[in-house]
Amino acid sequence: MDSNFINRTLSNDILEAAQYFSVVTLTGPRQSGKSTLLKHLFPDYKQFSMKDLHIREFALNDPVGFLNQTTDGMFIDEVQMAPTLLEYIQGIVDNSPDRKFLLTGSSNFELMHSVSESLAGRAAVFELLPMSIEETRSIIDPLTADEVMFNGFYPAILAKKNIARLFYPSYVKTYLEKDVRDLLKVKDQMQFLKFIKLCAARVSCLFNSSEVGNEVGVSTNTINQWLSILQASYLITLIPPYFENISKRLVKTPKLYFNDVGVAAYLLDIETPKQLERDKMHGALFENMVMLECLKSQYNKGKSGNVFFYRDSNQNEVDVMIKEKGGIVALEIKSAMTYTTQFEKHIKQLPSWINTPVKRRAIVYTGDFENTSADIQLINYKQLPQFLREE
Repeated sequence: MDSNFINRTLSNDILEAAQYFSVVTLTGPRQSGKSTLLKHLFPDYKQFSMKDLHIREFALNDPVGFLNQTTDGMFIDEVQMAPTLLEYIQGIVDNSPDRKFLLTGSSNFELMHSVSESLAGRAAVFELLPMSIEETRSIIDPLTADEVMFNGFYPAILAKKNIARLFYPSYVKTYLEKDVRDLLKVKDQMQFLKFIKLCAARVSCLFNSSEVGNEVGVSTNTINQWLSILQASYLITLIPPYFENISKRLVKTPKLYFNDVGVAAYLLDIETPKQLERDKMHGALFENMVMLECLKSQYNKGKSGNVFFYRDSNQNEVDVMIKEKGGIVALEIKSAMTYTTQFEKHIKQLPSWINTPVKRRAIVYTGDFENTSADIQLINYKQLPQFLREE
């Protein structure tokens, strides 16, 4: 067993689902630990990777023969590269419900379309993003917030199998050469890289496709196509604005966040934690990290999304709005280490702006002083998982 293995919060849910479903599907970004997690949880399953050309050719040319190599558990990695297998898996599990399959994929749109078409009702589906603060608390505790953001949350870095300075250039290069090539024929990869860098420069901001198109020199439609690639391959997440049936004018534009803050820092040409500390994007990157922690917390509870931000036409804004039973959990994100009452300005007024009850409110910052008994709690970002677990 790998002594560097870091347990994932999703583990128990996956193990439980495997008792009731013939197929368990795990999606997420490249290198987020999908294969490592499933091999750890199901060590007896025979693994086949569709990244191996010879295995993929066998699977595509003789799917029945490929799937019948074993009647024990079968683990198929990057199954979106051989989507026809899903139709045959459907037939197998319909006729032999005891047969078990584990599937992973790093292309959300393609895989989920195929799963929903072929395995509806037969597959439990989970999303695994890079690691969370909760999963890595013992590793990041000695680190400053700038070091945490610079390193990001990919398992290879946190398990000390690689370092951020080497990992992210290779990661982005692989992404451009494989995911972009496979998902859409982009004629000019350098132009596409410029687009990704412009996205990083707009992290935690409202995303205007027309504005970015003008800077890159392509149409708004092309930008929207490219944006769908970033989402399909789990590089970014678009967080929608919170909306309910109220009279106040609200923005309709989503905010853009990278699924890992370390990738965003690399794309901004930040080369050290010290540089990040002084960079004008420091606050935006910190917000990115906290927003993704909220999203990971939702996924790890088996909930898909329900994370929003609030902004109206008067520029009143609350960084995070999480829908929970009976109300809203609201967060204001500040990268400062020193608390000021000004931090509470908008979040204090939030109950008067929306009709839904505001259950809990907190300021998340980098300082050490905390007040968890106040109406608006003050918490260090490393304590965020504990705050989010409370309902």
